[in-house]
Amino acid sequence: MLPARMRACPTPNRNAYMAIKATVFKAALQIADMDRYYYADHALTLARHPSETDERMMVRLLAFALYADEFLVFAKGLSSDEEPDLWQKDLTGTIERWIEVGLPDERAIRKASGRAAQVVVISYGRAANIWWNENRDKLQRLYNLTVLNLPTETTLALAALASRTMQLQCTIQEGHIMMTSDAGMIEVEPKVLHGSFR
Repeated sequence: MLPARMRACPTPNRNAYMAIKATVFKAALQIADMDRYYYADHALTLARHPSETDERMMVRLLAFALYADEFLVFAKGLSSDEEPDLWQKDLTGTIERWIEVGLPDERAIRKASGRAAQVVVISYGRAANIWWNENRDKLQRLYNLTVLNLPTETTLALAALASRTMQLQCTIQEGHIMMTSDAGMIEVEPKVLHGSFR
């Protein structure tokens, strides 16, 4: 017979030990980028981390549209300290472009700057101005860094377009970005804080 203290223990709940899984979103994205002469349709799968908001996920999707390339892919992002939100590598594995969204740690950006030919940060949120003012002096020394900022009203409007299955069109002309879906149309005007827009 089992000791009393063992008999009193409840049966373990297996679900209590399971990690929360990412939510999968599918996006059919049509890109007409007249500034880069890039025209392509992309069938994208986005895994939204349990801690990620629709707003952040849609900024990642916008980042893909802005820098779209056949070798640009979504990386582990929030799930890893060693990978960005998106990256583009050449056939040898060299990192050509490293893209972060949000307000990343300044030390992580400097580290990325040493690993990639180009680093892009797309900042957003109410604390974005504070983050930039605190990190500007150090980040402006990085020659291969571009920092963009998206207005809060824009990112919230992007979040409203989020659904598990999305049909989106992104048109870019003379730096002017238009994102369209059945749910509506959004004009996006990133502010360049450092470097050059693309």
